Amino acid sequence: MSTTLLFHPTPDATYGFPNARRLAHVASPHQQIEVWETPQLGRLFTLDGRPMTSVGDEYVYHECMTHPAALAHPCPRKALVLGGGDGGAARQLLKHACIERIVVAELDDEVIGMARRYLDDVHQGALDDPRVEVVIGDAAHFVTSTVEHFDLVVFDLTPPDSPAAGLYTREFYARLKRILTPRGAISMHLGSPLFHAARIAALLDDLRASFLVVDPLSAHVPLYGSQWLMAIASDTLDAAALFAHDVDERLAARRVQGLRYYDARLHASLFALPRALRDTLGVRR
Repeated sequence: MSTTLLFHPTPDATYGFPNARRLAHVASPHQQIEVWETPQLGRLFTLDGRPMTSVGDEYVYHECMTHPAALAHPCPRKALVLGGGDGGAARQLLKHACIERIVVAELDDEVIGMARRYLDDVHQGALDDPRVEVVIGDAAHFVTSTVEHFDLVVFDLTPPDSPAAGLYTREFYARLKRILTPRGAISMHLGSPLFHAARIAALLDDLRASFLVVDPLSAHVPLYGSQWLMAIASDTLDAAALFAHDVDERLAARRVQGLRYYDARLHASLFALPRALRDTLGVRR
């Protein structure tokens, strides 16, 4: 039986997808996990009723969350994905020939199981690639206990107003810096500037207090019903400073193929936020 699948980015805002059909539901010890089939975006994945990813537009989010940060680094070899149990971020990172190891630190093994069963168009086998290790457990514990160092860390977590709130803090960023290589960077999503402007401004303030270079970027993600902001933070790398020819050369050198959204022509525009938004968020360039 079909229904209208509704999402509520704030208590007074609603959008949705008519004629959705639920394919699977699991109540894990951590959260409610659902997979839906929709006419608009194909298979759609939710956690506790929040939209996480969909087959129809996942490439927009995952390409923007991974490639700008990866290309800012001269040769990233090891990456850590916090969350990311759908496998989309790992899949994009694996496109870089220099990547040797990816750790996906996912809280919930049921998320991995649902992704393997229903979201093969998102991960495309990345979760079972020999370069990828899936670690089930608390991401904060992994960051605190690991002895490894990573060139890239991708925050592919639920939003800051969820149980992952403790990972969006200056204290946690300080822990992350201890496991970043000297030229490392983190990439994270911030939310909708329409619905979450105050929260995003606070997140950017915390990032600026923790890293020397913070580059916000944005893309329109249909599943999220809005423009969606992300940020790349580092003490040494400046993704926004890359020229189109830099992007082209690095994509070619790393043999990155199969991109559907991100490329050299798009790169600079990702970081070109509207003036009103720059003023609201305190972005100075």
